[in-house]
Amino acid sequence: MTLLQHLFDNTFRKFRSQTANLLTIFNLSLGGFAILAVLQGQYGMSVAFIVLAAVFDRLDGKVARKLNITSDMGKQLDSLCDIISFGVAPALLLYQSVLYQFSAAGMVFTIIFIACGAIRLARFNVTEQEGFFVGLPITAAGCILTLSHMLNNTMPAPAFMWIILGLSFMMISTFRVRKM
Repeated sequence: MTLLQHLFDNTFRKFRSQTANLLTIFNLSLGGFAILAVLQGQYGMSVAFIVLAAVFDRLDGKVARKLNITSDMGKQLDSLCDIISFGVAPALLLYQSVLYQFSAAGMVFTIIFIACGAIRLARFNVTEQEGFFVGLPITAAGCILTLSHMLNNTMPAPAFMWIILGLSFMMISTFRVRKM
């Protein structure tokens, strides 16, 4: 084997081993873009970025399993990115578009969602559950919250307080959800 072949093979192996983590970083980037879009009042763009983040979140796990490159670091990185893309971004979207009307109560409900998402992810990272999740995964909760934003012209504003509270408690509950 020539030196050039060895370098190419080694580089390819390193790149392959980081493929899932790169997809996870795309998830994080899209969550960051979603937050920036909310801050600029571009709520539709924020929704699109969160939905795309969910696609990359789904892909990173599939790729990691398919290529047999799962790792503890990958699991931790995924959770850190998920709290941004499916915790902070959707909560901020809902706060800026609806919950701001409730002043401090809207702020508290927003923080409850983010905190419950963090608790959910921490619990996931320290337990081994084969074939099921305990509590509603933050990706699902964040996507539901994001899509609920699209109903803000048809639902009364207080309903969103119940939606965010319900999703928050579902994330930290102990019911089981089968993995797909």
